Amino acid sequence: MPSSLRARLLLVDDDDALAEMYALQLTASGYQVTTARSGAEALKLIVDATPDLIYLDLGLPGMTGLEVLERLRKAPNTADVPVVILTNFSEPEMIKRGRELGAQDYLIKVDTSPALLAAAARKWVPRRSD
Repeated sequence: MPSSLRARLLLVDDDDALAEMYALQLTASGYQVTTARSGAEALKLIVDATPDLIYLDLGLPGMTGLEVLERLRKAPNTADVPVVILTNFSEPEMIKRGRELGAQDYLIKVDTSPALLAAAARKWVPRRSD
C-alpha cells in the first residue's frame, strides 16, 4: 500500500522499549507510526499532522494522558480522532474517567501484545480513501 494511503498512528508512551516494540509491530502491519514520549510532544506533533488513531499512555511526564485526552476532545480538529488508552493503570476510576473523556477503548499493557495492538488498530482506524 502506498505510504500516502497508510493509516497514520500516533503512539504516546514514555517507555522507550515498549514504544519501540509496539511501533515495530504496527509498522510491520502496514501503519505509518509516529511516537511521542510526552503529552506536550504529542500535542505538538498533532498540530503538524492529525493522526487517524492515537494510542495514549496515562503515566506521562509533565502532563497526564487524561489531560492530553481532555485537550484533544476540546479541540475541533481532534475532537473526533479515535483515542485508545494503552496503560498499566487498571483502577476502575481511571478506566471510567478515560471512557468519560471519550476514549474508544482502554487496554492494559501487560495484557496487550504487539500483535493484539495491531489487530485492535484495524477496529478503530477509519478506512482511508484518499
